[in-house]
Amino acid sequence: MQGLHLTADLRGCAPGNPAMTDPDALRRRCLAAVAAAALRPVGELFHRFPAPGGVTGVVLLAESHLAVHTWPELDAVTLDVYVCNLGADNSAKAHALLDTLLGVFEPARVERQSLLRGTE
Repeated sequence: MQGLHLTADLRGCAPGNPAMTDPDALRRRCLAAVAAAALRPVGELFHRFPAPGGVTGVVLLAESHLAVHTWPELDAVTLDVYVCNLGADNSAKAHALLDTLLGVFEPARVERQSLLRGTE
């Protein structure tokens, strides 16, 4: 159950970015980021909320999960990356995934949080 949980609150994201409002665009970007980080997707769900709402997307990973929530009306995004480190240390992969997604949204400001989970 040991793992690394990373979150990021993004402000100043361009509301015209397709990943902010189009579930298919967000899905493609998330799956590409997961693949680039060498993590393994095992399921996914992306949901668009009525205007002016954004998209919530979740990619279930063999290592745990990625969740993205967009608020185009606030120019904001929240990211949540959790990886288990029981069989192998996936921390670098988690950081790579988060960094790739920061590049997708190009925020003006980022607040990051990091939590080690399951440590004794």
